[in-house]
Amino acid sequence: MRHGTFRRAALAIGAGALLSLGAAPAVPASADTPPAPADDPFYQPPAPLPGGKAGDIIRSRPAKYPMSSAVTSTQVLYRSQNATGNDIAVSGTVLVPTKAWTGKGPRPLVSYAVGTRGLGDSCAPSYSLSKGLDYEQIPINDLLNKGWAVAVTDMEGLGTPGGHTYIVGQSSGRAVLDMARAAQRLPGSGLDAATPVGVLGYSQGGSSAAWAAELAASYAPDLALKGVSAGGVPADPLAMRKFLEGGPFTGLMFMAALGFDSAYPELKLDSYLNDTGKKLKAKYQNVCIASFDLGPVLADTAFRRISDFTTRSPLDDPAWLARFAANKLGSVRPGVPVFQSHAFADELVGYDQGNALHNDWCKLGTNLTWKTYGAAEHLLGFLRAWPDATNFLNDRFQDKPATSNC
Repeated sequence: MRHGTFRRAALAIGAGALLSLGAAPAVPASADTPPAPADDPFYQPPAPLPGGKAGDIIRSRPAKYPMSSAVTSTQVLYRSQNATGNDIAVSGTVLVPTKAWTGKGPRPLVSYAVGTRGLGDSCAPSYSLSKGLDYEQIPINDLLNKGWAVAVTDMEGLGTPGGHTYIVGQSSGRAVLDMARAAQRLPGSGLDAATPVGVLGYSQGGSSAAWAAELAASYAPDLALKGVSAGGVPADPLAMRKFLEGGPFTGLMFMAALGFDSAYPELKLDSYLNDTGKKLKAKYQNVCIASFDLGPVLADTAFRRISDFTTRSPLDDPAWLARFAANKLGSVRPGVPVFQSHAFADELVGYDQGNALHNDWCKLGTNLTWKTYGAAEHLLGFLRAWPDATNFLNDRFQDKPATSNC
């Protein structure tokens, strides 16, 4: 029974989830079966990085997209910045329908922020998309069927060297915005600086999208950002801990600790872990949500507490608390209209997190459309929100005004 719960958790998290040009020489496209990112030189950035600015393409190559023959797929390695403002390389995929755009104005671009993937390099969306095995393939295809271009970042540390900075918004928000810039700068994509841009994400992707909304005005004012749709948003790392600790999904809290440790090495998570915690860290570092190994790993953390894995709690350390505070949403007013949704019975991202963000944004004067879904948990919340989230972006692309319901 318990393993059935973890299989359901994997589905729910993932659906949050479901549904050569450049400064360096291009790496040849792979054969029928692409190598895993750890074995693929495309994902290894040059050292030092070539000169340029955030969003510039370091290298690109044609990629397979088995789910549709009417889409041009290009993998890119592009410049971005990490949570501390240092230049890094991030990988991703640019998808453009081959059919000519006949809608109003230029073809829109959606920077799609994926949900929880795991921490291993093989979890990179660019890898699963090229294999036709991505569990968010259906929603991505829906966007492409609307005639929109779609850019999907792998985020920091998935595919590329280093640990994945899970739930660290200062990193993921920049990766999402720079992914849009990279798509616009990709020769032959038909996209450019005038391309209207939307951002969409749910669950971890909802956090990334919300951070893109808060960071855009200061970090990427050059983007013609029209609107952001963010659902099931884990908005506050400390609230996430309070909601998850001791429950069936404590593993997500452990992943968040690993993500913050990757983003901020001075936190030195290893110095807090006991032997059990160190063994668990070794397991989690290469596990993907779409993996048969997920159930046993989640079982190791279910109904456990921080004290089961540590010699002392990092939450007593001001350094950890400061980094958590720097990655809490709700202190900056997004400069574009936002659609925010949350399932009332969300078992993975507590409703109170989303509602607190909603209230914080309203106090700041955000043009916010807030919608909740009763009798819905995490996965059903995604499915019910999808048409509302995409219709919201479509209205923004049509230059229809958004009216806040704060």
